[in-house]
Formats: sequence, C-alpha cells, structure tokens
Amino acid sequence: MLAGTGSDVGKSVVATALCRIFLQDGYHPAPFKAQNMALNSYATPDGLEIGRAQAVQAEAAGLECHTDMNPLLLKPQSDHTSQVVLHGRPIGNRDAYDYWKPLPTSPKGMSALRSAMPPPLWGGREGLDFRQEVCAAFDRLAARYNPIVMEGAGSISELNLRHHDLVNMPMARHAGADVILVADIDRGGVFASAYGSIFLQEPDDRRRIKGIIVNKFRGDLRLFDDGRQLLERICQVPVLGVIPYFNDIHIEGEDSVALEAERQRVAGGGTDGRLSIAVVRLPHISNYTDFDMLQQDSRLHVGYTSRADELDGADVVILPGTKSTLADLQWLRQQGLAEAILRAHREGKTVLGICGGYQMMGAEVLDPQHVEGSLERLPGLGLLPVSTTMNGQKVTRQVECEFGRGYEIHQGETLPLAGADVSPLTTLTDGRVAGYMASRRCMGTYVHGILDNPAFVDFLLQPFAHRLGRRQPMLSHEDFKQQQYDRLAQHVRQHLDMQKLYEILTTDD
Repeated sequence: MLAGTGSDVGKSVVATALCRIFLQDGYHPAPFKAQNMALNSYATPDGLEIGRAQAVQAEAAGLECHTDMNPLLLKPQSDHTSQVVLHGRPIGNRDAYDYWKPLPTSPKGMSALRSAMPPPLWGGREGLDFRQEVCAAFDRLAARYNPIVMEGAGSISELNLRHHDLVNMPMARHAGADVILVADIDRGGVFASAYGSIFLQEPDDRRRIKGIIVNKFRGDLRLFDDGRQLLERICQVPVLGVIPYFNDIHIEGEDSVALEAERQRVAGGGTDGRLSIAVVRLPHISNYTDFDMLQQDSRLHVGYTSRADELDGADVVILPGTKSTLADLQWLRQQGLAEAILRAHREGKTVLGICGGYQMMGAEVLDPQHVEGSLERLPGLGLLPVSTTMNGQKVTRQVECEFGRGYEIHQGETLPLAGADVSPLTTLTDGRVAGYMASRRCMGTYVHGILDNPAFVDFLLQPFAHRLGRRQPMLSHEDFKQQQYDRLAQHVRQHLDMQKLYEILTTDD
C-alpha cells in the first residue's frame, strides 16, 4: 500500500508507476483503492463507474478496469454532500456527516433506505456494510492478481477519522499489506509530516510501515543526501527513494486538486500563432482529463479560467462536465461568465459543451425529482434548442461513433425542443444519434474523451483552418498513454530502490 502524509502528495502517480514496473518485471499486478473521492471517473467495459485514477492504473498494469479496483467512489456535489457510488452504481446522495453514521436498524428506517437504492445492491440483505463490501472486493481481486498495488487516501494520520477509516491502515491490516509512506517535499515540512504520520499510528500499524518515498524533489538530489539519512534516523524506516519532480510526463490527474496546480492563464488568440482554447473552470468540474490530448497539440494553447474577461481572448470556449449542472449554471450567471459565453458565440467563436456543459447550453435544465438539489428548473444558455430533464437513472457506458471512441457518464436526458430540427452531432455504432450541432461553431455532446480523437479535433477546428498550420504527426491517444506509462516507470525505477522494495514484499514478518 502506498499511503500518504497528505492529499496530492503523488500516491496515485507512484502507484501507476509501480503497476507498470511490476508488469514489465513479469508480474500480474492490479490496482486497488477501497474508497476514492473524486470527480474524475471512468466507465468500465461493462458500463459501471470507478475513479479515473484506478482506470489509469489498470491501463498501466495492462488490464481492463473493473469496479473491484475501486468499489466505493464518492463524487462531491457540494461542500457537504456527495453521490455514493458502490460497485459502479450510484446508491444515493449522503451528507458528509451522515455518511459515517450507522445504517438504520429499525424496519421503517431500513425500508426507507432500501427504497432509495437499486435492488441489485440489496440482494435480500438486512444492511449494507461498506467495510465488508470493500474488503470483499479486495479479496476477489487478490485471488486473481499479484501483487495488488493499493492506494490510501489523503493523510494516514487523521486521528478523528480513524474509527471510520475504510481506505488506509484498516484496509492495509485486512490485506496484510506492507505500507510505503509517500511524502511530498515540494510543499515543505517533509520531516515533520513523515515523522508525525508514522508515530501517530498505533504500534501494530506503525510496524506495518516499511519504507518512505520522498516525492516531487526539485534541484540536485545530492543536496538531500544528509536529509535522507536524517529522515531514516528519526523515522526508523528506510527511505526507498527520492523521486524528482517532473512536468514532461503526462499522466491523467485524479481530481481537481491537481488541476489547480496546472491552471494556465488563457492567452488571447493569435498572440503566438496558436489557437486559444478556454476551458471554463466550473466549481464542480469533472473529467477534465477530456482536454489532456488537446494540450499536446502544438497548434493550440489550452487554459482553464473562471474569469469572464479571459474568455474574451479565446477562439474556442469549452464548457466541460460537472457533477452539479444546475448549481454551476447558476454560478456562470453570477460570475458574468454566461454573458461572456453568449458574447463569444455572437462574435463567431466556437462554443462546445461536454456532458454537463452540453446540458447548460440548452434552453432549460429541469430537475423535478430533485436529483441535484432543491432547484427544479433553470433556464439554460439558449445556444442549443434542447431541454434536459434530470432523473435518477445514471448512464455509464463506453461508446464509439464516427469520430472514434469515448464514454458517457451522466444523469439526465437531453432532447430537442418541440419543432426544433433534428441535428445530431454524432451517430453511435449502435445506430443511436447523440449530441446536438446548431452550427459548426456551436455544438454539444455527452461523450467524454471525444477530444482524444484527432478526427473530432480536426472537425472542431475546421472553421479556423486558415489560421492553423498542418497538424504535426501525433501518436494515437492509446499509444501516447502507453508511452507515458513507460516513461513514468523508467523515471521512478531510476530513483527508487526496487531491489529493496522486492525484499520488503517477499519477507514474511
């Protein structure tokens, strides 16, 4: 298990690297994270939903992703509530406080809870024990793969959450896992955070921690030789490696914490010969990995912004996915971004909506069942003649269309308004039409990952062809990802004592 001194210390990336390294060394690894809190998710081949980080790690391990790799996913909908996704299916929204309360045991309480959950998840049981569910998922995975590369969540020293913890040391105990602590030296305080994380553990858990990885080091590694020795002495645990910070290897991020670190200011179009693409930085942005391949296109400058004035300099405005369509639509108006998007459209710039962004571009968003909250209706931006009605049925599936592959994860059905022309953006391989195209400069789709396909990117940018040079040959999205996994594995292998790690994994305590 890779545990952390805090959030965003690099656990997911190191886990991805180890999945690849173990695969390269002839093993059959698989990733596992008992509980994930993230808005970046992915549809499995069988149409279920897991955290994006475990899907990435599965790719690095050469596997199709499966819900057993991330049995419990929390998708924040506000500062206080999250949608709970168990074994790939949503089972309802829970307040952060109520999430940890015991399940009701009275017949009335159990009946109310059952009615809010899909029947397949109950199977006649009298209660739902999340700890039991995630442990069973791990056991199924461990029976098929070796080693399991487990990932913790946040900090392992949150004492107030210890009795409720499903994902850190209690999961390590169930799995009999050796724990490697990942500490981020870039944020400072590496000695205190590593020491505190270890010595705040109960004695049995402390003995389970077998090594430390110092991550995101900047500068000459020789400058930390003394620091390494000091860290080993005070923590009484070997430092297995000091991994340098990198920004030239592209691994999809887990959540918006990483997005904040890489936010770029949106430059005006044409300032350096590149086309400017502005992705609206919504409060509940999800699946921002949709734009990773755009950032590799040398013709384009891609940036995230939540400022109306920065949209004025963009050639293409993209409204991304969101976990809270109505709340973020309301926020667009409050920030003046709605008017800036409409102004961009009037001025002949291209506007593209993906998933929740597509819903916002329509005439209205209706939520009669209060799927997202108390708002029952909001007028949309009116850029597309469609209406969206939220419902309790969540769509999660991989799809293929004339432009290539992608996947859908959304709640709500979007249909053309009465009397509107039928103008789908794509036709799926099963014959269904999807999305809407009002013009070559105004369109929306539910398909995440559509921008990973060069054919769709060329289609999107065709109105600007006179300003663009020829697209440089690029690897396919799949080949690009595999190349990045290999580069990451090489980088981590170079700075991590793999021999010592293998000794830890093969030594019985």
